[in-house]
Amino acid sequence: MAFTHLHLHTEYSLLDGAAKIKRAVAKARALGMDSLAITDHGVMFGVVEFYKECKKAGIKPILGCELYTAKRSRFDKDPIKDKNQGHLILLAENDKGYHNLMKLVSLGYTEGFYYKPRVDKELLRKYSEGLICLSACVAGEVQYRLLMRDYAGAKREIKELKDIFGDNFYLEIQNHKLDNEAQINPLLIEYSREFNVPLVATNDVHYIDREDHKAHEVLLAIQTATNLEDPNRMSFPNDEFYLKSEEEMLELFPNIPEAVYRSHEIAEKCEVELEFGKLHLPEYKVPQGYTAEEYLRKLCLEGMEKRYGKGWEKRSFREAGDPSAPEEENLGKRLEYELSTIVQMGYTEYFLIVLDFISYARSRGIMVGPGRGSAAGSIVAYALRITDIDPIRYGLIFERFLNPERVSMPDIDVDFCYERRGEVIDYVIDKYGEDKVSQIITFGTLKAKAAVRDVGRALGVSYAETDAIARAVPFAIDMTIDKALEANPELREMYEQNAVVREVLDMSRALEGMPRHASTH
Repeated sequence: MAFTHLHLHTEYSLLDGAAKIKRAVAKARALGMDSLAITDHGVMFGVVEFYKECKKAGIKPILGCELYTAKRSRFDKDPIKDKNQGHLILLAENDKGYHNLMKLVSLGYTEGFYYKPRVDKELLRKYSEGLICLSACVAGEVQYRLLMRDYAGAKREIKELKDIFGDNFYLEIQNHKLDNEAQINPLLIEYSREFNVPLVATNDVHYIDREDHKAHEVLLAIQTATNLEDPNRMSFPNDEFYLKSEEEMLELFPNIPEAVYRSHEIAEKCEVELEFGKLHLPEYKVPQGYTAEEYLRKLCLEGMEKRYGKGWEKRSFREAGDPSAPEEENLGKRLEYELSTIVQMGYTEYFLIVLDFISYARSRGIMVGPGRGSAAGSIVAYALRITDIDPIRYGLIFERFLNPERVSMPDIDVDFCYERRGEVIDYVIDKYGEDKVSQIITFGTLKAKAAVRDVGRALGVSYAETDAIARAVPFAIDMTIDKALEANPELREMYEQNAVVREVLDMSRALEGMPRHASTH
């Protein structure tokens, strides 16, 4: 194929993109495309999932983001001048570009956040290596200035972006059959020639198929807490923002087919390989004269004596409190087995770091939980007082926690006093560096019941009727609309006999599972 979609908003453009990753990749594959980009608004939440899904489908993943740009400096927060941001598409050409893109997105949040995460020209210059830049949609700074008839300003913007990105800067041209695009597209073609900046044609994909347009409108109404009858609601002007075929794109740009083909040329330039399964832990400084493995062993031996008394090495599991254990099992063998597994899997420093911040909490009188989850099966964790549950006494299995045949990062659940856990986080940041510490993101999703309530409001259905539909959806963690229709005959009858109920449930089915908001785990 000679066309690649380089402008795609997945469900991780929260409550704005309705293109679910699996469906988007499957549709691109069905259309015969061999590459596809992800360019969510201001975030890279979906990049890993998108990468894996593309690889599974035999499609090259192009990793990118539609960044928000500050009108002036990212530090400016003027309520009039700096509320509205420009847009800019950045695609990772190589691994360096991918790391620079992550840096830009992060700095947009940590330094430039004002309504939305913003970057400025200073950051773009600093982290431009390995990145391909497209001038984005009509909200891009070049296009916006053209719409405002600020032709000199548009030219300045083109010159500056070309200066920053060199031959990796492209003027992006779109045709969703909109008046504002018809106004500026001839100028984009003219400026492309004048400044020797190549054009690339894209479609601003926010959903997969044309008929998904209404579901996307409902999603926007959920985002803005409005309904489809509200004349002031945010809305897309037509149903052209879907994942189009190469033939459809060529029909939209009959006079510049080279701009359509150039999308694939850009895709071929992009070569990013994500590496999975490799740990990137901060350095734990062990006392002089020890290696990390030696120090971990020393702490474990001391801890085992405190837990089980002198001579613990030869004590059997039965003596240690598990009457059903085989006679040959003893504490010394168990400790050696666990330590060798931990060292072999490269988790030595991980245990030392976890022990470090738990010890800090205890030294400051911060309450620490006894441990839960699979980590409670580790005698090493028990010896170090990472956990306070004796795995021998309760017959807990270490392999549920760590298993060389199923390599995954250890998951040690640690509970701290809710009111003081911030002190522990601050300690870890101070000791290991702010750039080495992060908290895990979690996404609230549109589950079946919640989707029904959100969709009902967005469609303008009365509260009473929406509530009746939602109450008819059985409560279960993995409940879906389809499962609900099978499980509740009354809901099935409502669906078959009432057009409003049918529309609410069909729309809920289209949107369920999408992330609704992000928060801290």
